[in-house]
Amino acid sequence: MLSKNQLKYIQSLHQKKYRQQHGAFLVEGAKSVQEVLQSDFQTELVVATEGFYKENAHLTDHQRTPVEIASVAELERAGTLESNNAALAVVRTKENRPLLAGPNEIALILDDIRDPGNLGTILRIADWYGVRKILCSETTADVYNPKVISASKGSFTRVNWWYGDITRVLAQATSAVYGAFLDGEDVHSLGFDASGYLVMGNESNGIRPEVGTFVTQRVTIPRYGDAESLNVGIATAVLLDNWRRTIN
Repeated sequence: MLSKNQLKYIQSLHQKKYRQQHGAFLVEGAKSVQEVLQSDFQTELVVATEGFYKENAHLTDHQRTPVEIASVAELERAGTLESNNAALAVVRTKENRPLLAGPNEIALILDDIRDPGNLGTILRIADWYGVRKILCSETTADVYNPKVISASKGSFTRVNWWYGDITRVLAQATSAVYGAFLDGEDVHSLGFDASGYLVMGNESNGIRPEVGTFVTQRVTIPRYGDAESLNVGIATAVLLDNWRRTIN
């Protein structure tokens, strides 16, 4: 059973300021907890139902992770999910280390992506297309937000990220910088380089002008119907799919 102090600590991690203060974040649900226990993240505590623990004791024992057995009601009270009948984990955040696209590597740059669900989906898409580096503007949603972690479906364990001044990175870029714009070149006819950056902009306003100045190739997804816009996660998937098909 969780103590009052443990419950208070876990609930505090729902908020960004306490995640930053404690250097920890929440991972919730069976699959995500299983994934993080098999990753290089340091797990501080697992709170689990007896059933989940019995099935996954080899994972917690391998990391020598402390485990608290709890009821479903306790899990749901401590976490953010409306329904969680398995487990949650308190995990240490990682150091914010700079990232650059290497030779024959695609990296994503996210400029002011505000919606946590979109960010989590983009992590999952990046993982699907083998993109391991994501550079985020300081105004992009917090990757450690429980909604981001949940939406990533475990992909957060296989993708690296960095937060900072993306214009400084772009100013030093030596490889191609592609950016999603409505007036860009048709993605279906564009030949991509083997390496470079793909910049995706804010859900409503697109890429900021000060970031757009560093884009060397504007690219767009042609519209054949009447929808006003595409979700930024879907747009990221379409662009990465075309990039991969061009170079593979």
